[in-house]
Amino acid sequence: MQDILIICGTRPEIIKLAPLYHSLRASGWRPQWLHTGQHDEMARQMLACFDIVPDISLERGGESLCEFSTDCRKLLDGVMADKSWSLVIVQGDTESTFLGALSAFHHRIPVAHVEAGLRTYDLDRPFPEEGLRQMVSRITRFHFAPTERAARALREEAIPQERIFVTGNTVIDAQHWVVRHRRVRRGVEGRGHLLVTAHRRENWGSDLREICYAIADVASRHPELQVLFPVHLNPVVGQPVHAILGELANVRLSPPFDYLEMQQALIDSWLVLTDSGGLQEEAPTFGVPLLVLRTETERPEAIEAGCARLAGTQRASIVRQIEELWSDPAAYQSMARAGNPFGDGHASIRIVDLLQNALASGERLRVAI
Repeated sequence: MQDILIICGTRPEIIKLAPLYHSLRASGWRPQWLHTGQHDEMARQMLACFDIVPDISLERGGESLCEFSTDCRKLLDGVMADKSWSLVIVQGDTESTFLGALSAFHHRIPVAHVEAGLRTYDLDRPFPEEGLRQMVSRITRFHFAPTERAARALREEAIPQERIFVTGNTVIDAQHWVVRHRRVRRGVEGRGHLLVTAHRRENWGSDLREICYAIADVASRHPELQVLFPVHLNPVVGQPVHAILGELANVRLSPPFDYLEMQQALIDSWLVLTDSGGLQEEAPTFGVPLLVLRTETERPEAIEAGCARLAGTQRASIVRQIEELWSDPAAYQSMARAGNPFGDGHASIRIVDLLQNALASGERLRVAI
């Protein structure tokens, strides 16, 4: 129970692995937490939010993703060789996820992949995440799929059925954790604000400008509607956002939010516009309808459940869908009451039970892959 290694490096990974870490510890396990350094200051804030102190912290080498990957891979190899690990747990589709899984594979340590099976089957959208998560699936022993659709994608890729487990998404567990431990509560009366985030690489350029012009149109038509837009620090994002929206009185542009600020912004929202994958999972927890600023999503469950819609990235389409929800209370309430298809807040407990059952049934976690 002392030799399970959790590897993560980015803010979203920390959010989704933190509840699993706490559930493992509550069940008598003593997992070791490794932080790759992929995100630095944001990661430290997130770890503190969830009361986690890493057991192993790697120092990031280089500024580019390539430089980081090269150095991180070498450091991970040293960690893998230093101890007889029984299991490596990774989450999602980041560079840290891929490097952690690949290093474990080379050392014949079984991999557990949390949030397995998300797919767009378009290697450019999102890039590089779609390629990374597909590659991780080929070397994973325990596939913890958030939904039945994700599990079906894995089965269709010839992943053995006995290695796939539908657990729900641990991001919902994280929301429940902060509601309990950090007392996140709705703090506004009435409609609430329009919350916007946009930062994905595939939307840079003309698509991002279209999104901003759509927001400007809506803000001008409805001066009583407050628009809250935490802006990514990358100047490729910040420059067009500030140029198009910076002078509108009812649009507040702010630096990026930390996790607790974002959860508070979500719970206080009327509607969310985003190209973020994580917010597609989180907004339904608080009954907030969401428009996806993309032409496809690896989380189609939200669309199918009715709590989200694909708005695309074109100005006219975005404005039309916002105006429909503004003027049609029945359509809005239908989305708000759709529920969250991604989980019930107990995914981490299910994962712990599955790992314990694997041990109880006589399966050795450390196997030759």
